[in-house]
Amino acid sequence: MSAIFKREFKSFFITPLGYVVIAIMMLFHGLAFTQMYSYGEPDIGFVFGSTFSFVAIYVLIPILTMRTMSDDRRQKVDQVLLTSPVSLYAIVFGKFFATLAIFMLSFAMTLVFQIIVAFQDVTMNWLIYIGNLLGVFFMGSAIIALGIFISSLTESQVVSVVISFAASLVLAMMDNVSAMVNVPAITNIIEKISFIQRYNAFCNGIIDYSNIVFFVGLAAIFIFLTVRVLDKRRYS
Repeated sequence: MSAIFKREFKSFFITPLGYVVIAIMMLFHGLAFTQMYSYGEPDIGFVFGSTFSFVAIYVLIPILTMRTMSDDRRQKVDQVLLTSPVSLYAIVFGKFFATLAIFMLSFAMTLVFQIIVAFQDVTMNWLIYIGNLLGVFFMGSAIIALGIFISSLTESQVVSVVISFAASLVLAMMDNVSAMVNVPAITNIIEKISFIQRYNAFCNGIIDYSNIVFFVGLAAIFIFLTVRVLDKRRYS
């Protein structure tokens, strides 16, 4: 798995993709941090919970994952991987963790923001910051696993990014749908599967194990489905 991880991680920087995604994420975080200061709100949670951050997560993750599987399939590299003495889980996990590492790297600047606020004679709640990072990590893991699964279904990066973006948009808009429908049964279901509400718990410094299990469980399901797609292709 480590060889796959290193290959995939380096591939993000062979092309401009890794640099562009990290730069855009940092730009969005910088804009949110500037907005936070203009409001006089010394709360790093504002940066994570801002519109800028959600746009970065739900738009840029599909761009990160669009090539993970589809590009190998388009270039016929997947045939080498599928016939190599490496388990399918090692292949998928290697690509998953490499993408997740790039994603989390784009949040590195938030530590600088946290330190800047701490030097302003403001009593900082580091639990809130850690909770936000954990929320980004776990929610990002689930969305990345979904994106990799979608990428495994097609050899077209365009198709992959469009479908992944549409899926991310559905996840982001679930709470709005719940408010519009206003049917108790549907509202209860949406509340249980809402990414935003579970992520907001982390933003408030609440480390609820049920939310961790929810995101990790979804990531595991999509990784399993991706392995099944590769397994089917191996014997086709």
